[in-house]
Amino acid sequence: MEPAVPAVIVGLEDRKVDDPQLELKMTVIAPPAALLVALVFHFMTPSLQRIFFGMPVHELGHATTAWLCGFFAIPTFWRTPVWDERGFVVPLALAGALACMAFRAWRADKRFFVILCAALLVVQGLGTLAVRESTAMMLVIFGGDGMGMVLAVALMASFFFGKDTDLYKGATRWGLLAIGAAAFVDIFATWATALHNRNAIPFGENEGSGLSDPLRLLEEYRWTTQVLVRRYVMVGSASLLALAALYAWAVMRARRYAKG
Repeated sequence: MEPAVPAVIVGLEDRKVDDPQLELKMTVIAPPAALLVALVFHFMTPSLQRIFFGMPVHELGHATTAWLCGFFAIPTFWRTPVWDERGFVVPLALAGALACMAFRAWRADKRFFVILCAALLVVQGLGTLAVRESTAMMLVIFGGDGMGMVLAVALMASFFFGKDTDLYKGATRWGLLAIGAAAFVDIFATWATALHNRNAIPFGENEGSGLSDPLRLLEEYRWTTQVLVRRYVMVGSASLLALAALYAWAVMRARRYAKG
């Protein structure tokens, strides 16, 4: 008699999978394949990858960091205006949204998302109440590529969840996986290349928005080039390691369920 499969490994949402064997194959193959295709795409047409994938996620990285630090921000395609001073509407709205999502996740017995929402509330609290405005603005600048890589990994990670939602039933999770992989490769490749080629760093000015993010960090906040590159690479590497750990967990979960 085979031992029962632990609930923490195979949740209720896994029972919504139509073909467990096919799901196992997709879980094993899809994320690495998406990163490989994104890497090939990067070498073939880096400018198109930047325009359609890297830049939108980069701008959302600025905005997300600003929201977590209590600032109002509007992400657009090439620029993200951020208000100079903190307000109270954005922090309250974001905290309310996270609390609502945590409550709904708790009602649905999705403990992972409850923990995730709680962690984001803690991050928001620290970013809004404990971080000075000048330091917060520095984080917002860094967050373009920094938070952008985190968001790109989050998009890829969504492939492993939501099997009891339309995310699994439709093609949405495939699109999020592709967008996340393309955006991550575009952003991380810049800083990985900068480890041995400083010319890869996008110094200079952006049309209509002034100095580029790396140049602002160097000139306004006195970062060194070495520190700049190292911090971006550390964030990208940590994000990739987190994705690898989640991938191993998802494969294990899919394999357990495929065995019945």
